[in-house]
Amino acid sequence: MSDPSSPRFDKAMPPVVYEDRHLLVVDKPPGLITMGAPAGEVSLVELAREYLRQKHSPSGKPFVGVVSRLDAPVSGLVPLARNSKAAARLTRQFREGTVEKRYWAVVHGTLPKPEAEWVNYLRPQQGRRKMQLVGPTMPGALECRLRYRVLQVLEPLRATLVEVELLTGRKHQIRVQFSGRGHPVLGDLKYGSPTPCRERIALHCRRLVLQHPVTRQPLELVAPVPRAWRNWGVTDPLWQPTR
Repeated sequence: MSDPSSPRFDKAMPPVVYEDRHLLVVDKPPGLITMGAPAGEVSLVELAREYLRQKHSPSGKPFVGVVSRLDAPVSGLVPLARNSKAAARLTRQFREGTVEKRYWAVVHGTLPKPEAEWVNYLRPQQGRRKMQLVGPTMPGALECRLRYRVLQVLEPLRATLVEVELLTGRKHQIRVQFSGRGHPVLGDLKYGSPTPCRERIALHCRRLVLQHPVTRQPLELVAPVPRAWRNWGVTDPLWQPTR
């Protein structure tokens, strides 16, 4: 009899964007938790470990180290270390802020400027699993900074496609900063979106630029946004023609 608490591998392994002996980068779909899935469910880490086991080590348990994660409803690039040395070096890069991370998001409304840099302070909201904007002198306040630029105005949707560069890496930062200015991410009911989104929330980790943990060479990795975004009028040059 199978263990009901063991993960069910009924979800496909996400597309692999980059792979070598030290690093695995995947394009995570929305709705898939990075790690720590509830009993009986499967996480990205478990899918990656099973993928590596079948491909390289049928009798072993491959190392999969999480060095940066995405919220479950967010899609896009997630780097995974394949050994402890790579994990330590990649974790240091993220901690020191040397990794360039850019996101694409569809947000409600029209932005006041075509590009801008925003500085806010946030902290966890007491008793709830969400963050809130606060003043800089509030206890526990953390500075959060980002830059955005408008890519496309989606007039029928009354929304805007933006590219966001994270200058700090706070929990739910993009979601909170845009919501706090009246432009929540499409589908993000937690932070004020009035309508649910079939793709969970319209936030996607588009681009990562980091240093390879062993060769020290720069790596630039890019992932297309979910195809369902086409229904909103989004255009993406990375989409491949459907055969």
